[in-house]
Amino acid sequence: MSSTPLSAEQVRSALQELEGWTYDERRLTKTFRFGGFPEAIAFIVRLAFEAEALDHHPDLHNVYNRVEIALSTHEAGDRVTERDIRLARAIDALATR
Repeated sequence: MSSTPLSAEQVRSALQELEGWTYDERRLTKTFRFGGFPEAIAFIVRLAFEAEALDHHPDLHNVYNRVEIALSTHEAGDRVTERDIRLARAIDALATR
């Protein structure tokens, strides 16, 4: 998968199918809320396996039932690439399970 940064227009187009994700010109971000700490950690564990399978690892921050995720591609100068869009889709699929 390419590490070429996407244009702002390409990212905004992809965001139309990524509910709740935002774009700040450098990365994609989203906050997930769960019923409690165990559910948030279980989500992070499932996410870790998915990210490892895609060889693309997000920035994560967890406080109790909240998981904040930021996606960018280091090899692309910490900009958004197709790899980030693909991982965002996978993360959303995990969150709905």
